[in-house]
Amino acid sequence: MIGIMGGTFDPIHFGHLRPALEVCERLSLTQVRFIPCSVPPHRAQPMATARQRLKMVGLALANTPQFFLDDRELRRGDNASYSVDTLRSLLEEFDEPLALMLGADAYLGFNRWKNWREILGMANLVVSCRPGHKIPKLESWAKGRVVESAEELEKYKAGKIMFIEVTQLAISATDIRRQLLDGLSARYLMPIEVADYINKHQLYRNVEEYDETRDYGIANIIDLERHAVLSG
Repeated sequence: MIGIMGGTFDPIHFGHLRPALEVCERLSLTQVRFIPCSVPPHRAQPMATARQRLKMVGLALANTPQFFLDDRELRRGDNASYSVDTLRSLLEEFDEPLALMLGADAYLGFNRWKNWREILGMANLVVSCRPGHKIPKLESWAKGRVVESAEELEKYKAGKIMFIEVTQLAISATDIRRQLLDGLSARYLMPIEVADYINKHQLYRNVEEYDETRDYGIANIIDLERHAVLSG
């Protein structure tokens, strides 16, 4: 089974990487594909360019053989990135079941994603939860789909949901951008190679570009899809 982790990764950090590794190991995934999105339909445009985000993700994954950088959404150009299209293209390429990796917040809004029923026909959902936190309440669409173990999940190509407790670090890309804007260091929040790249290229330092509420040119996109697995 292949894990799929999408997001803006603006920038990528340990809050993305550690949970992904734990899910990979616990489910014995053959690989996890990190897929930076091009135009997120649910939030403002990323501050870093597509090329910069791709480079940062590549640097972050370089020393983990199970992790792969996948640029298929960026290669599509300036169209909005929807999971249904990405999963469809992955199934055309790989002859393995897919595990779409989500955070708890993304799971709660899943039935508002574009073509979410079609997504359930193409992949299983693996939902990361913080240790000690209650599993999110099952919505009507999710009842009868939950499995409790990796062994049970392996029996299904798609349509099932598994909740996994992971070490979710209190790190967000939003907070990292704010700290960098204030002239603070991003070390120990992300792989050192990514922190060095950010410092070398002086990313996230321009106060005129930083506005978490700004539209960044995608006004009128009202689809509520939450593509990111974790915050950021």
